[in-house]
Amino acid sequence: MKSPNYLVACRIGSYGHYVDEAWIHLPSLGIRHIESKCPSEEELPVLKKKVLDHGMQVSSFHCPCDIKGEDVVGKMKSQFDCFAEFDTKVCFTSVHAGDTPRDLVWDRLREIGDAAAARDITVSMETHPDLVENSRNARTTMESVRHPNIRVNFDTANVYYYNQGISGIEELKQTAEFVGSIHLKETTGEYRTINFPTLGDGIVDFPAVFDLMGSRGFKGPFTIELEGHEVRDKQGQLEHVANSIEYLRSIGAL
Repeated sequence: MKSPNYLVACRIGSYGHYVDEAWIHLPSLGIRHIESKCPSEEELPVLKKKVLDHGMQVSSFHCPCDIKGEDVVGKMKSQFDCFAEFDTKVCFTSVHAGDTPRDLVWDRLREIGDAAAARDITVSMETHPDLVENSRNARTTMESVRHPNIRVNFDTANVYYYNQGISGIEELKQTAEFVGSIHLKETTGEYRTINFPTLGDGIVDFPAVFDLMGSRGFKGPFTIELEGHEVRDKQGQLEHVANSIEYLRSIGAL
């Protein structure tokens, strides 16, 4: 696989208890894009200084989206306000509709999409229940909302976590036209099991993920997401990140 200049980022939370180490560690490994939670007004100048001091860029912000709330559109708009400060174009979010009538959900998502489009932002919905946890539901949601700024964040591990008897790459093929961002997360493939190892140590066919999306002209962001319950000391966590990045380099993604 030959890299067509993919934008590969790392979710800052991938450092677990050692987030402060990320600002020096990631650039040393050739990664200069991050996914961060959307900062509050007080947090914004602190984050901006760190980004500038370390030569980093925020490729995506994580924004809460309570689609059940009547004020969800206004709250999303207020979170979008900081994106221009960082030249960030992707909003990563998780949306759970529950018993909310789907027509109301679609209307609210379209309003959020309009607000995002006005700021040149793409909202990417995580591979979570109950709207995009698999390709069937993702397609239903995307085809119902019908908004180019509302997309799917395809998580390469979550699709196995929430579903049984599936092929991750086949799920991606069915979803690819709606993908706005990708989380690179490894898995052993066990249903509802929080076992997310170092990239390359599980069952995800990462070369196929890059080949498929690259063939569609998709450049990213592909964001490394490392999580799980395994407790590591600082050196172990740094190696966990470094080994995942080295794996991506070995397959030509970097």
